[in-house]
This record gives sequence, C-alpha cells and structure tokens, in this order.
Amino acid sequence: MEKLFTANIDDADGFYAELLAAHEGLSEAESYALNARLVLLLSNVVGDRAVLTRAFELAKQAG
Repeated sequence: MEKLFTANIDDADGFYAELLAAHEGLSEAESYALNARLVLLLSNVVGDRAVLTRAFELAKQAG
C-alpha cells in the first residue's frame, strides 16, 4: 500500500477490536448495513474525492 494508507491510527489493534465489537450480535444484513453507514460517515470526514477514489482502488486490489 502506498504511504497515504499506512497505519495512521493510535492503537490500531484496539481500533480493530472496537470495530469487531461494533458488529457483535448483528445479523449479516445488519453488519453490512453498519459497514455501509461507516463508509459514508468516514468518507464525509475525509472529504477528498481523489483520496476516496484511491482508497476504493486499493481496497479492491487487496481483496
């Protein structure tokens, strides 16, 4: 991954655990809906369309 997308979160493991915990008890459909809402909310925070487009490209490549 390129520099723009290197770990930039304090306690990345803790963040990942919090993300997983947010999905606990949800059905698959509810989990997908939560992820969709998170993408929209965080995309609004990022606010830079070029950065978001590149993030989509990198995420697709990683899958």
